Amino acid sequence: MKIVVAGGTGFIGSSLVRLLRLEGHDVVVLTRDPGKVPHAPGVTRVGWDGATQGEWTAHVQGADAVINLAGESIGGGRWTATRKRLIVASRVNATRALSESIRLGEKKPFLFISSSAVGYYGPVESGDVTEDHPPGSGFLADVCLRWEQEALAVGELGPRVVILRTGIVIGEKGGALEKMLLPFRLYAGGPIGSGRQWFPWVHRDDVAGVILFALGNAALAGPVNVVAPERVDMKAFCAALGRALSRPSWLSVPAPALRAALGEMADMILTGQRVVPAKLLTMGYRFRYPALAAALDSVF
Repeated sequence: MKIVVAGGTGFIGSSLVRLLRLEGHDVVVLTRDPGKVPHAPGVTRVGWDGATQGEWTAHVQGADAVINLAGESIGGGRWTATRKRLIVASRVNATRALSESIRLGEKKPFLFISSSAVGYYGPVESGDVTEDHPPGSGFLADVCLRWEQEALAVGELGPRVVILRTGIVIGEKGGALEKMLLPFRLYAGGPIGSGRQWFPWVHRDDVAGVILFALGNAALAGPVNVVAPERVDMKAFCAALGRALSRPSWLSVPAPALRAALGEMADMILTGQRVVPAKLLTMGYRFRYPALAAALDSVF
């Protein structure tokens, strides 16, 4: 198939592009910086601004599937008013631009896959969270809701829409895990806050695996919780990380200190949800890394 990937140079996108090529697909990467995309057979680099139509539009209109991973990193800095606007605009505008390009084209892709996050649910202290759980409150929940509304509108144009509500993605050389490593390497790692908050996680290979699964399974549609089946809290996650690094996990970071350092962004780390990948389990997706210990071993 011809598959367009918007945001194909990031932590998830770069890995996904390699896997799509191994599967024999032709991939068009939409990126603000085409120079970041390595030259490879079957990969076309196309510049875009994530907001307006341009040369890239014709590639979307000729695609079999479109995968939208575009969005400013939520962990890239303190959530000032300016940064909040950038986080929202980078997601909403990119999704809206892709939707418009599909609307304008005669040939529609059969599938539109768009990123979201478990932040959609907001903080949930107890109980399983499946795809039927209502949206929560707070900045991240509001961002995800607006993001998903733009993606769901694509379904009115014909394509099947799959929304990936991903947990915290772990993998080599990037993502949230990389930011957590330094204290552990210095023998000063440990849980953040109370340690009792749920920590929904997923291996990067499974994010790509779910996308491939969606390409071949017409029954998979709508929101999909992309998290591993094994549910852990922050304390258990940090203990497993310490074991993988042969380091202790003993020095906790108090919530007030984190809030002083990060402001509102601290809430993203101090709260969580016990998310269940209900749709994926029902449909028989086989996780490459269903358990945390093996997932961390693959990274280190």
